Amino acid sequence: MTVTLDQTPSAGHTARLTAAELGSLWTQYQNDTVAVCVLEYFMKHCEDRDIRQILEFALGSSKSHIQFMAGLYARENLPLPVGFTGQDVHSDAPRLFSDVFMLIYLQNMSVIGMAGASVAIGVSARSDVSGFFREVLMSAVELHDRARSLGLNKGTYIRPPYISPPDKADFVTKQSFLFDMFGKNKRPLTAMEITHLFLNIQTNAIGKAMMMAFAQVCRSAEAKDFFLKGKEIAGKHIKLFTGTLTNGDIPSPMSSDSWVTDSTTAPFSDKLMVFHTTAMIAVGIGNYGTAAGTCQRIDLSVQYTRLSAEIAQYAEDGANLMIKYGWLEEPPQAADRHFLANRPT
Repeated sequence: MTVTLDQTPSAGHTARLTAAELGSLWTQYQNDTVAVCVLEYFMKHCEDRDIRQILEFALGSSKSHIQFMAGLYARENLPLPVGFTGQDVHSDAPRLFSDVFMLIYLQNMSVIGMAGASVAIGVSARSDVSGFFREVLMSAVELHDRARSLGLNKGTYIRPPYISPPDKADFVTKQSFLFDMFGKNKRPLTAMEITHLFLNIQTNAIGKAMMMAFAQVCRSAEAKDFFLKGKEIAGKHIKLFTGTLTNGDIPSPMSSDSWVTDSTTAPFSDKLMVFHTTAMIAVGIGNYGTAAGTCQRIDLSVQYTRLSAEIAQYAEDGANLMIKYGWLEEPPQAADRHFLANRPT
């Protein structure tokens, strides 16, 4: 099944696109063109028939999104973003990722897609744009359902940890519930604190596998150093989050380096791999921010804030690398009023 989007403009849509709508569409176009490159490569090598069916659905959805956005840009007389093309993927390159990784990747990308589409719906004024992002959200939800169900059937889906359910409602009576920064006997983790630790271990495990794979195959020595640094950061963060769960006698999810083969032939351009990495860093910063705002133990909030600063610096390294090689496409931006006011006459 693929998502078919109505390309007919609705009556009354003569209002200009807002900054929020332009930004959301531009970001969606970048992400969908990356997805097409990655999924076409996965399709070339996936041997599991059930996983292939989900890859086909995800690929069809991304192509449908791109088609709709291309039509919208044309109707608005706007330049279509460059994004990523067939020049950024080499589908005949040997297998780099296992079928299991492909399924876990789909599940993770669907979660990111749901989050991004939800924000876009919330800031879209025009009903055609809002309707488009509703379709994006629906396809992301279906992708997640398919990937989750198949993962459960195949035994590859990792459930969040279990805890004993409370036997009664209760209230906090001590400030140490929040502020015990240095005490040895910290209170047990709450269900939401466990949830975010689990989520961030999972996303860092996927990131670590990708960084390891990209470092094996990239062409640029600077890109290789960038990916190896990312692998090191992800490994350190996994260790910190796992340690927090272990100290609370909570089992932590396991990751596997067997997701990546020993191929050294690049399936993607360095441009695509660096962009994909920086995009995932942005998601990681958002995840850490949400975790910091949700956690009620201040030591955890402080840790997330500190780690966010570290990966923000890493993201800047990636952006600088893309600027150096001319890979960073400019997003829509406001007019430079200072330049316009001081232009030569």
